[in-house]
Amino acid sequence: MRPEISKVFGDPRYLLALGFGSGLSPRAPGTAGSVVAAVLFLGIVQLGLFAYVGLVLATLIGGIFICDYVARDMGAKDPSAVVLDEFVGLWIALICLPEGWYWLPIGFVLFRLFDIAKPWPVGWLDRNLDGGLGIMLDDVAAGVYALGALQLSAYVVSRWMG
Repeated sequence: MRPEISKVFGDPRYLLALGFGSGLSPRAPGTAGSVVAAVLFLGIVQLGLFAYVGLVLATLIGGIFICDYVARDMGAKDPSAVVLDEFVGLWIALICLPEGWYWLPIGFVLFRLFDIAKPWPVGWLDRNLDGGLGIMLDDVAAGVYALGALQLSAYVVSRWMG
């Protein structure tokens, strides 16, 4: 289900929920939203850890209400065009990103894998929570999984490389 373009760019709630239009991608809108989130990450990470975490939390809390409104207005539980949840999930995965350019694409892939595979509790949250809370929390859980896997990978690589 895709909203009208005039609504996306005429209502700031739609603009945010649909990832500045990235959720309108005809193929893999979640991945398209994650790409935009990765680009934005490069700017917001410059703010410092405290501001970064604050922005992620503010986006999560605001996103619950924004995504709830847009999903209800679109008449769907979790419309594929709504990708603000991907922003938050990816940004969680990238908290304290290890040094080296290659960790960003690794974190991106890990987040997408956990978001798509939906291991417990990601899948449970996706199936059992309604509204904006359900839309956001499964991606938060996928982001936490990806964060753990990324940090563990960086630790193992640093120990191995000495």
